[in-house]
Amino acid sequence: MDRRQDIWDVILEKQTPTSICSESCTSGHRKAPQNGKPPCCFDCIPCSEGEIANSSGMENCEKCPEDHWSNPARNECIRRTIDFLSYEDTLGMSLACFASLFLLITIVVLWIFIKYRDTPIVRVNNRNLTYILLAALILSYVCAFLFIGKPVELLCRLRQATFGFVSTIAISSILGKTITVVIAFNATKPGSKLRKLMGSKMSLGLVFVCSLGELVICFTWLSCYPPFVDIDIKTSPGLIILLCNEGHIIAFFLVVSYIGILALFSFIIAFLARKLPDSFNESKYITFSMLVFCSVWLSFIPSYLSTKGKYVIAVEIFSILASTSGVLLCIFAPKCYIIILKPQLNSRARVTAKKQSDDRK
Repeated sequence: MDRRQDIWDVILEKQTPTSICSESCTSGHRKAPQNGKPPCCFDCIPCSEGEIANSSGMENCEKCPEDHWSNPARNECIRRTIDFLSYEDTLGMSLACFASLFLLITIVVLWIFIKYRDTPIVRVNNRNLTYILLAALILSYVCAFLFIGKPVELLCRLRQATFGFVSTIAISSILGKTITVVIAFNATKPGSKLRKLMGSKMSLGLVFVCSLGELVICFTWLSCYPPFVDIDIKTSPGLIILLCNEGHIIAFFLVVSYIGILALFSFIIAFLARKLPDSFNESKYITFSMLVFCSVWLSFIPSYLSTKGKYVIAVEIFSILASTSGVLLCIFAPKCYIIILKPQLNSRARVTAKKQSDDRK
């Protein structure tokens, strides 16, 4: 009897064997069968990003809704964070400060040119076009602020078209100033018929016609394929990036290309006229400004196509600020230097002496 009791005690102390060869998978994992082994043998694989397994022993992970994302444990879907280029971001704040600084500088330059409006350096290079150009540069810096902040339907529709139209006015003014230099030089020749084209009406008419062409393009774009608010859930995991969809990429590049063509014409004409013997000839400054302008926007195209998310907006804002600042510094910095620091060069006697020297040559 005692021997039989001892045998039962030994049997009871032994563990009962299990019928599977793998432990059940915990939440956040799915079963992956092992090749060549029974169904009870499997590996536990963590769910992929955007998928969850909210209970143990699940064979497949469940995909989260589009506006949700998986938590680090992959056992719960959490709501995505909404993101956009805002003033709270370091990048957005830096671009806004840069735009504010140069906006203030441009306003100061405009004030200087208004205050010294009767001096030769202001009058000789078409004063009216100078004011229009500076006003357009001010509006270009203001346009940069339209790209920062939460996208809304109205801003998405207006910001690209507004900047395109303002930039066209600026480049048209530069083109008008360049053509004015060429006409002014050739009109001094005996018997020249170009004297009839001299004056502000011709240059202002050129700005109006060129700007009207861009206005037609922008109006057609906004009427047929208007930009709209869109979301990007693929660039950054766990984020919903709010951005403006341009509606039709061809229309957007058509707006930019129109500005580029005007800038190219301005560059060519200014380059050919850079050595004309005219007092305060600004063609060489326009040449450099258009070289900077065209270089910035040529580099913008591949950057725009290769960048994703809110950094696309940052690239465009940087291009706006860089091209506008290039025009401002190349054209107006030398003139402000003469007006403020070398006033003796900004006199009628200096212009007369320079003209007599050019005639002797």
